[in-house]
Formats: sequence, structure tokens, C-alpha cells
Amino acid sequence: MKRRLYFLFPDTGHARAAVQDLVRIDVAPARLHTIARADIDLGDLPVATNPQRHDALAQIEKGLWNGNLALFALAAAGLVIAALAGAPGWAVLAIGVMAASVAGGAWFAMRLPHVHLDEFRAALRHGEILLMVDVTRDCIEEIDALMQRRHPESVAGGSGWTPDLFGV
Repeated sequence: MKRRLYFLFPDTGHARAAVQDLVRIDVAPARLHTIARADIDLGDLPVATNPQRHDALAQIEKGLWNGNLALFALAAAGLVIAALAGAPGWAVLAIGVMAASVAGGAWFAMRLPHVHLDEFRAALRHGEILLMVDVTRDCIEEIDALMQRRHPESVAGGSGWTPDLFGV
């Protein structure tokens, strides 16, 4: 699983210079994605895919979270039924599923970084350019340092996760 770093730039010229610097340090152009307001020409900048522009990751997270809640609710209902039916084996299974659901939800909420496009909508409306950079976890500090050193005009927007699948 990769991390997606978010950087805002005031215009395409600054974003283009940042993309060139990232490519120079061997970040593949396929790992770079830009988003801007519809009337802004991104030119030769690497444009985000449709799922990236529509924040498919937020939808995936929502689906995973709601699925986990549904699993917990079903296990809780199973626990009540098993208790009423006097089936201790099924009750233990239901408790195990509930514990796994809580552990999975806690891991998801506390360990995965959550940054989504909604946090950048106002900046995009004002004409800023959003650059998303997909990197491995061990490259985050290097990329952040590069942006601070070479592109002080950029605003670091945090990091999120990306499954590195299906162009999301």
C-alpha cells in the first residue's frame, strides 16, 4: 500500500517545476497526479484519472467502514440469538467476530492516514493546483523535504493511503 502526499501550488508553473524535480529524483510520472478547476489548462502536467478526481478512495473507505459496522451489528445480533438459544459455541464465535470487527475498525481509524479531496475543494475553486504524489512510506520524508526546500510556495496538505489499484 502506498501513501498519497498532497501539495497545493498557486499556479501551473510552480506545479510544473515541482513535477520536474520529483521526476529528477526518480518518482515515476505515473505516480504524479494533478487536479485543477475545469477552466485551468494543466498543459503537460500529469492529469489525475477520473476516479482520482472524484475521490474514489473516500468512497472505498466509506464502504469499508460501513461494511465493518454491519458485520459488527450482525455479530451482535448473532450473539443475542445464540444466548437466547443456549448455544455457547455460536456465542463465542459471535464474540470473536465482534472483537475482530472492533480491532479492524480501530486499526483503520488510527493507523491509516485519511486525507481526502474535500479538504482541498475551496483551494481548487480559487484556482490553485493540487499535486498528488504516490510514494512508498519510506520516501515521505524525502519528498516533504524536497518540497520545503525547493518549493516554499507549496502548501503540504498531508498524506492519505492508496491501494495502488484501478487508478484510484
